[in-house]
Amino acid sequence: MSVPLIELNGICKVYGGIDSPEVQVLRGVSLSIHPGEFVAIVGTSGSGKSTLMNILGCLDRPSSGSYHFAGKNVAELDSDELAWLRREAFGFVFQGYHLIPSGSAQENVEMPAIYAGTAAAERHARAAALLDRLGLASRTGNRPHQLSGGQQQRVSIARALMNGGHIILADEPTGALDSHSGAEVMNLLDELASQGHVIILITHDREVAARAARVIEIRDGQIVSDSAAGQPPVVIQGLQADDLRQRLNQGAVERGAWKGELVEALQAAWRVMWINRFRTALTLLGIVIGVASVVVMLAVGEGSKRQVMAQMAAFGSNILYLSGRHATLREPGGIVSLDDVAAVAQLPQVERIMPVIGGELMVRHGNNNQQFYVGGNNIQFPHILNWPVVAGSFFTEADERSGAAVAVIGQKVRDKLLAPGSDPIGQYLLIGNVPFQVIGMLAAKGASSGDQDSDERIVVPYTAAAIRLFGSHDPEYVIIAAADSARVSATEAAIERLMRQRHQGKADFELTNDAALIQAEARTQNSLSLMLGAIAAISLLVGGIGVMNIMLMTVRERTREIGIRMATGARQRDILRQFLSEAVMLSMVGGVTGIVLALAIGGGLLLADIAVAFALPAILGAFACAVVTGVVFGFMPARKAARLDPVKALTSE
Repeated sequence: MSVPLIELNGICKVYGGIDSPEVQVLRGVSLSIHPGEFVAIVGTSGSGKSTLMNILGCLDRPSSGSYHFAGKNVAELDSDELAWLRREAFGFVFQGYHLIPSGSAQENVEMPAIYAGTAAAERHARAAALLDRLGLASRTGNRPHQLSGGQQQRVSIARALMNGGHIILADEPTGALDSHSGAEVMNLLDELASQGHVIILITHDREVAARAARVIEIRDGQIVSDSAAGQPPVVIQGLQADDLRQRLNQGAVERGAWKGELVEALQAAWRVMWINRFRTALTLLGIVIGVASVVVMLAVGEGSKRQVMAQMAAFGSNILYLSGRHATLREPGGIVSLDDVAAVAQLPQVERIMPVIGGELMVRHGNNNQQFYVGGNNIQFPHILNWPVVAGSFFTEADERSGAAVAVIGQKVRDKLLAPGSDPIGQYLLIGNVPFQVIGMLAAKGASSGDQDSDERIVVPYTAAAIRLFGSHDPEYVIIAAADSARVSATEAAIERLMRQRHQGKADFELTNDAALIQAEARTQNSLSLMLGAIAAISLLVGGIGVMNIMLMTVRERTREIGIRMATGARQRDILRQFLSEAVMLSMVGGVTGIVLALAIGGGLLLADIAVAFALPAILGAFACAVVTGVVFGFMPARKAARLDPVKALTSE
């Protein structure tokens, strides 16, 4: 005798207990079903027939007794193996159709094949062929609400057959249909039975049950009659229990479907978001604001930092100052000579060098007298101090060699000495008692750290200052530009070694620079940027909480859909992936929208002359944070969905 596909021995099912009274629904049910049988289980409402169907279809577990499927004890199967049975062996046809509202007829039919790992082209073709066979070729793109009851039931039959449907479990398949549609459905079941499918029909209608070859009556949780009792089973050639058991042993472990499931999960997520687009928009608002805030705040912080650093650089971020000093209190002050300047200029760490001699002198133009700082410099002045000429020209090397009496003035020198709006080029200034011709005007620079305003300055050739104004050739101090602004300290060390060698080991000189000030300013700006980013990140956190809240609502609203997916073979990880994908997609859409909004706001700030500097790492970081937010806050609702009981999910309202 062949091994039965289904064998139940003493199956009992009890609900309740602990905090609620126990209700025994099944009381020692025993039966066997062989390949090719068409069985009708008939009983009144409350007789236990639907509970029996749920146990047969591995949607529920018995409280006691044994259930062997193809000779294998179902109690020993794990959740993945049970999902495999629902996916590969069973096909469910429900009274309420149980189609996913957001999916088309074609997508509903394809669902079991997606979880089975069937290639997209193959499942598309099979689903279309099944719908054509059932007279729905023109309805493949229609969603359930666009189909009649009979059409919806035919879609559910096509879904049950998608992976073969070796055992069709039909629970009151004609209960919600008119007589004509009901007759069509029963004709389909008759046809499937004649093709070798096992049909298990659950019904309260004895006329419908009479279509089956075997009728089992159940009452008060017990089988009271079986038309096949005492008769040998009729074995129809087709899939045998041994073959199905072998496929179960291999398929539940080996077959993977994550790629197809992920694509389907993303498509389903997008459909749900679009159908509920108003609610989606409100949910996205928190993430959009969070991402936009993070990106804009960091961009403003970075822009402010760059602006401040640029202003600091205008005063010389790579500049060192060399001057003489007293080595000890009893020794005269050291002198940095022009020979020292020439020697330092040869160091590879030095890019430019400029001796400076100067002081406050009275300057006169016409009847106007003012005191200004007058400095003797060489032609490196515009380059070493990043201080260009905006009118006229700077003096040349020939002017410096000849000690020409020419001057380049700051803008406030012009404003204070000359008539408003007059052109200073070509004018003569009496510096001390020496006339100098103005040949250029420096760009406005302002003051650094409360020092004297740099625009109240006059620059003349070093030789002219030494001979005509101050009577000394030794520089007051020397300005040195390091070749690498990131290695100012190394340049300083090299200069110090050279000067000690030239001054017989005496430290009768002093080296200073603004690097420490600039680094402190940079650290302050970095701290400001981080603070702004942290404040903005709070918005992103709030957005994440919104995602979790909406996903919890989604799980509650779509509990029946979760049950449908489980009935068609979805594993717990498939449900987890489905809802986690939706949370991540929400966050990704919000992240992209937030970035676009941030760029738009940044453009507006730039038009308003506010310093903004967008950095790609900051943008990518904000987007990554949005995605991580979706994963973190979407995981709990997704896990809750994955752990739902299939039967409770299917019967939820």
